[in-house]
Amino acid sequence: MELYGGGLWHTWFDRDLAIAGRVLLKKADGSTNSVLVNIDRPVMRVPTLAIHLTGADERAAFKFNKEDQVTPVLATTIKAELEGKPAADAPASQKHNPVLIKMLADEIGCAPAEIGDFELSVYDHHKGVIGGALNEFMFTARLDNLCSSFCALESLISSCDTEASLADDDGIRMICLFDHEECGSQSAQGAGSNMLERTMTRVANIFASDGNNTQIEEQTFRNSFVVSADMAHGVHPNYASKHEAKHRPLIHKGIVFKYNANQRYATNSVTVSILRSIADKCGVPIQEFVVRNDCPCGSTVGPILSAKTGVRTIDIGGAQLSMHSVREMCGTDDVYHYFVLMKGFFELVSSVDSQHSVE
Repeated sequence: MELYGGGLWHTWFDRDLAIAGRVLLKKADGSTNSVLVNIDRPVMRVPTLAIHLTGADERAAFKFNKEDQVTPVLATTIKAELEGKPAADAPASQKHNPVLIKMLADEIGCAPAEIGDFELSVYDHHKGVIGGALNEFMFTARLDNLCSSFCALESLISSCDTEASLADDDGIRMICLFDHEECGSQSAQGAGSNMLERTMTRVANIFASDGNNTQIEEQTFRNSFVVSADMAHGVHPNYASKHEAKHRPLIHKGIVFKYNANQRYATNSVTVSILRSIADKCGVPIQEFVVRNDCPCGSTVGPILSAKTGVRTIDIGGAQLSMHSVREMCGTDDVYHYFVLMKGFFELVSSVDSQHSVE
């Protein structure tokens, strides 16, 4: 088991964990196919050490070894022995826990011997909820960055629901949902790959009626606009000093534009002007985030995409708390703001962009 990205791993202790992912099945005829699996029940847990067995210094620091002490408990050996070896018919070379193999096979409805390999992740089984005294918060896992992904998809669909909405649009509307942003984006399907560049090139070539593909590709990249949508750090009421004094995004106060002079975000004055004009037309409030000079700064796929394609880019996000925790929180109003701004972007960016003349 490996830890992925930069999680707040202490929040994973004492949580009921389920398993989901992709399993490769080997058939008798030699073919291999993949199936998605979700064991939607608590099957694992990373238990904390009892308070009676820890010293005061250990409790204050809550330090743990990520290799040895963040390993979830799946089953006891003695119970597995009493139940019998559940995956006895698995190949002799099977390198995985037989209890896990049997559990996957039962969920899929196949023989354990058919399971060749898999890519699985554990997740917090507790469902997302609307909470807060005024039902104003979402408490759930992976808001960073499923919230942005959800709003992008819903806004794209909504912006294309009638022919009238597309009749006067001279652009192509698209969203890209990348893997592996939390570990550097350098993968075949990450933002550091050529996936977006190749996709845009293929789309542009479809419209190259004069055969001058190079020119239309260059024009397409020059005229395009990327909204890098990743969640943003809302000011924490217990740690307000961690935010720059004049830039403290609040939950419910609107979508956050993110700036960084060291190019951890790709925002610049031109891209801000265009998207701010769209936000004004849509009635969406805007906030700004600038990291303190004495604090580290996260990053997004924005600078990666901007550098690889030369496309104008802005980094935005919805304000949230508990980022990278096993369970995060954001404001319900901001999800709506996020959706409205993205929908407005698809519908208005061509006309607003035409009103900007920049050297």
